[in-house]
Amino acid sequence: MRLLILFSICILALHPIYGQSYQIAVLKYKGGGDYYANPTSLPNLVQFANKELKTTISKDVPYVEVGSTDLFNYPFVHMTGHGNVVFSGNEVQNLRLYLESGGFLHVSDNYGMDQYVRREMKKVFPDLEFVELSFDHPVFHQKFNFPNGLPKIHEHDKKAPQAFGIFIEDRLAVFYDFECDLGDGWEDASVHKDSEIARMKALQMGSNLLQYVFCRSNEK
Repeated sequence: MRLLILFSICILALHPIYGQSYQIAVLKYKGGGDYYANPTSLPNLVQFANKELKTTISKDVPYVEVGSTDLFNYPFVHMTGHGNVVFSGNEVQNLRLYLESGGFLHVSDNYGMDQYVRREMKKVFPDLEFVELSFDHPVFHQKFNFPNGLPKIHEHDKKAPQAFGIFIEDRLAVFYDFECDLGDGWEDASVHKDSEIARMKALQMGSNLLQYVFCRSNEK
């Protein structure tokens, strides 16, 4: 199965009268890292986006394995965790084909996975690098405006949050939030006890990501 993402995705996403509900998914990977962290994150983001953007995303958010052909059913896949990540040769090929075919991967470092994500994504795209996104990139200026880039949700090492991307022919195919922890900000308020302001910023930035992907721009 191949992606049916690029055809009229903007119409389906932002004008539900024209299209059926569709799904996003969480990436399941090997290596011992907790890919299943933040179980309430994506359902909460979907609920927020459906309300604010009038999207028709299914509230059922499944896990999908890196090497599965099911990966191609989802226009947006979220990846998170705290530790090791390992892609097999077959998984590398499958993920690369998914991304080259129009799929989108959002990586949210839940603290501790940076070195592993960078190592494994280098297997997927040996000739491409993560590039830090400037504050004027369109992803920060969708429905919600973030003039200073990513919001800081969790302190961790008290560094400034950074957004990195991998571009395929000027198309942003991978978005990586580092020292930010967007996924934690999407969780139920009782989980991390983040302030309502922090949670709202996280949900708004997540909605910007969805809007950018579903009405994607080729601006770099």
